[in-house]
Amino acid sequence: MSSKQAVWAVVPAAGIGSRMQAEIPKQYLLIDDKPVLQLTLERLASHPAIEGIVIALAENDQWWPSLSLSLSCELLIAKGGKDRSDSVSNALKLLQQHIEHNPWVLVHDAARPCLRHADIDAMLDTLADDAVGGILGIPVSDTVKRVDANNMIQETVCRQGLWRAATPQMFRLAPLSEALTSAAEKSLAVTDEASAIELAGYQPRMVEGHSDNIKITVPQDLALAALYLRQQAGGN
Repeated sequence: MSSKQAVWAVVPAAGIGSRMQAEIPKQYLLIDDKPVLQLTLERLASHPAIEGIVIALAENDQWWPSLSLSLSCELLIAKGGKDRSDSVSNALKLLQQHIEHNPWVLVHDAARPCLRHADIDAMLDTLADDAVGGILGIPVSDTVKRVDANNMIQETVCRQGLWRAATPQMFRLAPLSEALTSAAEKSLAVTDEASAIELAGYQPRMVEGHSDNIKITVPQDLALAALYLRQQAGGN
């Protein structure tokens, strides 16, 4: 991808992460004395292809001012929404007001601090000339079971062709904004950006990433992320 081509990151960070059972939102929990969100933003901002970041924050976010950020790219703050898709949509609309062109946008979870620059590179190289865009993911390697409401196994699902969707998810600013707006107007639930793009009739591409790009979801994920970050710093 040409270094002259602008790439922006969008980070929805208005959620509370209820499964962490913590007193503060999970993106502000610490990994080796640094908030998860700060680690995530620093990882994105330090990539040379990313021109700026738009972060969507909850209106009553009292923890954001405590972060010690010194980022090497532009940072814009958007109003967070009720759902992730609302936060992303608000961030995209703010970015459209800020710039005149239609850049690639990398939407990345606030609670994924272990994203490797190599995975960003893979997305930029693979999708640079793609008509739609795509997402980072991992092929499913475990045996997958489908269960009923009582957790009784109903069937073993063939895992061929199944992937675990991750982030970043990379699409052009205008079509992604339009897809999210359209889904909202039709009251269609979207759990990620690719879902909105799919509902708009497009087929995103899957780009294989590293399995250490975990999303902090439950308490034990903090220790695992700390281990991965130390391994990455050591060149592993």
